Amino acid sequence: MGAAINYRNIELKNQYSASKLHEIELLTPRIYKNGSYALICIKLNIPLMRNLIVLISIAVLVIGCSQKKQILKDIDWQGHRGARGNFPENTWPAFQYAMDQKMTTLEMDVVITADSQVVVSHEPFMNHLICLDSGGNDIVEAEEKRYNIYHMSYEQLQGFDCGTRIHPSFLKQTHVSLSKPLLSAVLNKVKLYAKTHALSLPRLNVEVKYEAENEGEFHPDIATYSQLVFQVLQENYPTDQWNIQSFNFDVLKYWHENHPEVKLAALIENNTDWESHLEYLGFTPEIYSPNHILLDGNTIAALQEAGMKVIPWTVNKPKVAERLIEQGVDGIITDYPIIASEIHNNQ
Repeated sequence: MGAAINYRNIELKNQYSASKLHEIELLTPRIYKNGSYALICIKLNIPLMRNLIVLISIAVLVIGCSQKKQILKDIDWQGHRGARGNFPENTWPAFQYAMDQKMTTLEMDVVITADSQVVVSHEPFMNHLICLDSGGNDIVEAEEKRYNIYHMSYEQLQGFDCGTRIHPSFLKQTHVSLSKPLLSAVLNKVKLYAKTHALSLPRLNVEVKYEAENEGEFHPDIATYSQLVFQVLQENYPTDQWNIQSFNFDVLKYWHENHPEVKLAALIENNTDWESHLEYLGFTPEIYSPNHILLDGNTIAALQEAGMKVIPWTVNKPKVAERLIEQGVDGIITDYPIIASEIHNNQ
């Protein structure tokens, strides 16, 4: 980690003789919010003073490093679907691994079964990439939506293995034979694991996956869907420790109107026209969560100025995470929780 040091020399007249003093050197640091800083120096060539200036410079660099470490400490690191790069997504082993890696937040998705159970799953059907059918056979992509979770009871879901299939995008996953879990079961395991392993209770970032064209076929209406999720979260986890996220702004509006105490995150995929987003919502969500490729420093600053935290998804390269942190984001969502440790260790 280096500093940009700009030296500005001045010519002294009359006050000092050339044999005693040629230049004066003063050090003025400016440390920015994102941890970067500049040192403006005016030089003095007396040996004793030069040594003093070196010591002052080192001290300022240490301050800068300390501030950057504090910024890294304040970053909200979120394990995407637990730790999708390491374990089957949205399963207890993935969430446990994320907790072991000191993720501050567990990101997850929820869907609804035919018997109104809230299940942790990214799709409302059996994704052919991660699940086997009830007979242990591969699921053909063209037929995966026939395995509709909203048309099955939770008991029926238990016959599908969604942990042993090799994911083509995450070849280093540790595979475990698992079915899709109930949200309530995951929450209880998280609380118990935190207690028995002396870990801080992580926050939860829970996505409601609603699409208007799929209402009645893959999930219920917004109100029913949201109330089922709210009930499980309210009964099983501290309210100040979870938020709801969604790409669907009508979902966010429902939660804002009916559960104003719940923090909300607007998921953004295609553009950061945040002013029109806020206009449609009619309120400012606590979190703005776009695809990381949409962000630059100016956009991040504007969003924060508007009163939102900026937490992009899904960041799987350390260099990209470092750049986003330097630009000022408030959090990072990643498939690989180990990235947080790597970045901390590099500072």
